[in-house]
Amino acid sequence: MQQAVSARAPAHLWIVGILSFLWNCFGGYDYTMTRLKNTNYLSQMGDPNVILSYVNGMPMYAQIGWGLGVWCALLGSVLLLTRSRYAVHAFAVSLVGALLSFGGQYLGPPPPAEMNSGAMKYVPMLIIALAIAQLWYAWREAREVVLR
Repeated sequence: MQQAVSARAPAHLWIVGILSFLWNCFGGYDYTMTRLKNTNYLSQMGDPNVILSYVNGMPMYAQIGWGLGVWCALLGSVLLLTRSRYAVHAFAVSLVGALLSFGGQYLGPPPPAEMNSGAMKYVPMLIIALAIAQLWYAWREAREVVLR
């Protein structure tokens, strides 16, 4: 009976895992709508043609990084919810992908004004901070043997 109690996942794992999953689902939605060139979705951020031109002009390493960042973060969330230690690896790859993606944004041509004004200017920093937080949380839970 004692083993069954100790094998139970802590409540914070479910809270963090579900919040992480929801956040990363939005990233997947954003990536998919952008790659499908959904003008209705993109028009919320400004002129869809300008945004698509910018995205299509991103360096290849930034485009690959964006895909890795988005999909590995979502995979990491699922692995976290299934209590897999491989969540650490998925979140690590996701962080590297996000850094590549935003590196292309900061080192390449400047993004359109719509993508770099107001609160939108700080979204990349928020994404990097959350990627670091997810990696740290998964690493901590793997170290505590909550993830197997």
